[in-house]
Amino acid sequence: MFKLILPILLTLTLNAGDTMKHFYDFSAKTITGKEISMSDYKGKVILIVNVASKCGFTPQYEGLEKLYRDYHSQGLEILGFPCNQFKNQEPGSPEEIQNFCKVNFGVTFPLFAKIDVNGEHTHPLYVYLKKQAPGFLGTESIKWNFTKFLIDKKGSVIERYGSSTKPKEIAKDIEKLLKQ
Repeated sequence: MFKLILPILLTLTLNAGDTMKHFYDFSAKTITGKEISMSDYKGKVILIVNVASKCGFTPQYEGLEKLYRDYHSQGLEILGFPCNQFKNQEPGSPEEIQNFCKVNFGVTFPLFAKIDVNGEHTHPLYVYLKKQAPGFLGTESIKWNFTKFLIDKKGSVIERYGSSTKPKEIAKDIEKLLKQ
């Protein structure tokens, strides 16, 4: 009997360990190569977005920057993660991406190194985000650039928004979390 129960207990323990990870346990490299712990953002409301420079949704950079300027002093952080997995719409080098964002949209929010958000090489942070807030019909995969994840001051993933959700449509949710 014990031989039958032990593998089940081990499986349950290992699976429970997977879910015990917390947003603040992850880190990522900035676009300039500096490793940043998500714990640096404790107590902040965070909007994480996979971004691209040559996408139909690229003009959302303007709305994201407006949110950042309007709410950063109240505790909002926006973290942009360039991704080239969707029709090669982010082919540039880190310097090219950073320059494009600054020159075309005046981006001042933090940008991170280019990552994968789907597939075998998915960044661990995105594995976590997708499990915490699955998409339409429970799917975990990211469908396109500019998918957004909203995280509260305690590091809990509150909401996932699709690419077509404009940044200004998220403002009320951000305001609510900033007041908590």
